[in-house]
Amino acid sequence: MTLYGCSSPEIKIYTKTSFCFVVIACLLGLADSRPTFGQQPPPAQVVVEPVIEQEIAAGNMFVATVLPLKRAVIGSAIDGRVTELFAKEGDRVEAMLPLAQVLTSTIDLELDAAAAELDFRKEELAELENGSRPEEIVQANAKMLGAQSTLEYAKIRFKRLQALRRSNAASDEDLDQAAAAADLAVQHYADLKAAHDLMIAGPRAEKIAQAKAQVAMQQALVDHIKNRIQKYTIRTRFSGYVVAKHTEEGAWVKTGDPVMEVVALDEVEIEAFVTEQNVPYVKQGMSVRVEIPALPTRSFTGTVTAVIPQADTRSRTFPIKILMKNEIGDDGPVVKAGMFARVELPTGSMQTAMMVPKDALVLGGPKPVVFIVSESTNDAGQAVTTATPIPVDLGVATTNLIQVSGDLQPGAQVVVEGNERLRSGQPVTIISQ
Repeated sequence: MTLYGCSSPEIKIYTKTSFCFVVIACLLGLADSRPTFGQQPPPAQVVVEPVIEQEIAAGNMFVATVLPLKRAVIGSAIDGRVTELFAKEGDRVEAMLPLAQVLTSTIDLELDAAAAELDFRKEELAELENGSRPEEIVQANAKMLGAQSTLEYAKIRFKRLQALRRSNAASDEDLDQAAAAADLAVQHYADLKAAHDLMIAGPRAEKIAQAKAQVAMQQALVDHIKNRIQKYTIRTRFSGYVVAKHTEEGAWVKTGDPVMEVVALDEVEIEAFVTEQNVPYVKQGMSVRVEIPALPTRSFTGTVTAVIPQADTRSRTFPIKILMKNEIGDDGPVVKAGMFARVELPTGSMQTAMMVPKDALVLGGPKPVVFIVSESTNDAGQAVTTATPIPVDLGVATTNLIQVSGDLQPGAQVVVEGNERLRSGQPVTIISQ
């Protein structure tokens, strides 16, 4: 190595020596910072429960299929042109939210006209129910009083002409004219008095009833048009996922044409077929274990909801329906419709089996594992509690327990909390649950 272009041997030796010291110092620092080989991790805190013996029925695995709890092909209720689609295949849709919209321009005009007519009918009814205005009554009374004055004048004039006629001071024609005027005044007064009385009495109950009926008829027409408009918006009746789309924007659909297909997967139905020799042991309401080979790290439990009492005549197998709650993640349902499944169903009489809580299972390896805790003495003579993994085979499941077989004894303590990251031989501290 040459420093700043200098080729002196002394400088070369000094430089090489310095470089060696730097490298040795770095290596010593790295050595000091590394953990000591064989150092054990700190004790893990765990919760344990005992392995128990319980009477359960013998079981066997049966092939099954995952089915959606509900499936519906959503069709159009009217004829029209699709103007908008609100979902695509794979999307989650919520109950009663729109899937598609059909053109509504013409029917919107019908609704506007019917609503305007309804407003007119309502105002007519309100006018009748409110009765006569005070000003109208005053006006009618004034007309009646005027007619009464005219009548009184006509009577007086007729009497005067009668007296004049007796003295031959008036003609018969004058007397006849006065009589006719008096009769006309009587009729005019009677007409205005009746109008005044009607104004005070207000509209007849029959008229109000007729107006109410007209309002009800028009309201029914408006509601009918609104109901038709609702049919122009195509909705799903339950929450689920779109698995098929049968139309596009701009397409013409007729009444009954399919628009989208939706399946409900928040809960799924597992369908298995059981032979006639084993079906008597399967009871509605029992809890069973479900395996999904495509999801080997997950364990599921379902409930038998139906034992169909009709066998396939060729295979002599009976359909069994099992309801299972699904897991919904950010990417949608974990268990998908059509997946292959296996279910553990009882196939025989009661027997004694070892049971552990379902939380004790650690999945993901070649076989399920449970961790048992045991005490031992270390080299310093101190008591140490450690966890040991035990591979097990699974059997029949109940609501909270599952049958296991392996190198286990009844009463052994298995870890039910804190077992996700345990390693073989790792020290543990048992805490209360």
